[in-house]
Amino acid sequence: MFTKTLPVAAAIGLFLAGTAQAAGRDYISIVGSSTVYPFATVVAEQFGKTTEYKTPKIESTGSGGGFKLFCAGVGVEHPDITNASRAIKASEIEQCAANGVTEIVEVKIGYDGIAIANSKAAPQFQLTRRDLFLALAAKVPNPDGTQTLVENPYKMWSDVDANLPKIAIEVLGPPPTSGTRDAFAELAMEGGCKTFDWIKEMKHADKKAYKGVCHTVREDGAYIEAGENDNLIVQKLEANPNALGVFGYSFLEQNADKVQGSLVDGIAPEFETIANGEYPVSRPLFFYVKAAHVAGIPGMKEYLAEFTSDKAWGDEGYLADKGLIPMPKAEREQYAADVAALKPLAK
Repeated sequence: MFTKTLPVAAAIGLFLAGTAQAAGRDYISIVGSSTVYPFATVVAEQFGKTTEYKTPKIESTGSGGGFKLFCAGVGVEHPDITNASRAIKASEIEQCAANGVTEIVEVKIGYDGIAIANSKAAPQFQLTRRDLFLALAAKVPNPDGTQTLVENPYKMWSDVDANLPKIAIEVLGPPPTSGTRDAFAELAMEGGCKTFDWIKEMKHADKKAYKGVCHTVREDGAYIEAGENDNLIVQKLEANPNALGVFGYSFLEQNADKVQGSLVDGIAPEFETIANGEYPVSRPLFFYVKAAHVAGIPGMKEYLAEFTSDKAWGDEGYLADKGLIPMPKAEREQYAADVAALKPLAK
């Protein structure tokens, strides 16, 4: 399945050669998800303050962009860690392997909900996943009731459901490179899509066609790609009370004075409802470590130990204060042990 794979010893050899050529790098380089970015930043700042090592440099590139950079190769010119708001794809593992990145350690850090939020100056929305699919999909079931698909005709929320406000559908959200966009498509849009039994049946006959219907977002202006900066979406919601925005729960909590989360299928995006699985649009968060870099970059082991400590990701940890939903204790302990052992992903 994998090509051009390198044993970890050879990968470390390449890394050390790259270190010599580039006169080394004395800080940890992290890329990836905008959703994980605020959590990683808090850990990095704490790490920089409490250890002898430099504060890691973190770039918000989106999950897809992060994997592309992470998988480009081994050596100081490539990132050590990539944050992700979705699990790594098989195709990304293959791309990593083709470039010699063969020892990847997966670290699940906790859970997050995806909020569909609007300004607190406007009424709170009560939506279903079916509403979200009908409002945002490129093609939807024909309003005449026949089992056919048509280009999305809905302009107003009240066109989707007469109980919704009579205002134009305008949703600011992440681009296709974002793990939040992937998770939103899978959890919210597909969740609504498969409430139509005849579309749900397509999954068995033609999985690709089914995914195309359920995951493809309309491009006529109703959904506006707002980049990887979730704070920018919050600012735009403040300026436009008629718009909705899609971003991680932590940004909702941090901006609770400005924006409010919509109910989805009757459930509000709250710490408890995400932790217990009630809120339907929630997902795990991760980061991925290049094992070949751990020996060569100062502070890598210590950073991993800080992130996987109870004081960081525990029930009463400082990441919970920032909106991360902690994993159960047994799951945290297992991941912490796997990280300490640099246990690679199973191939």
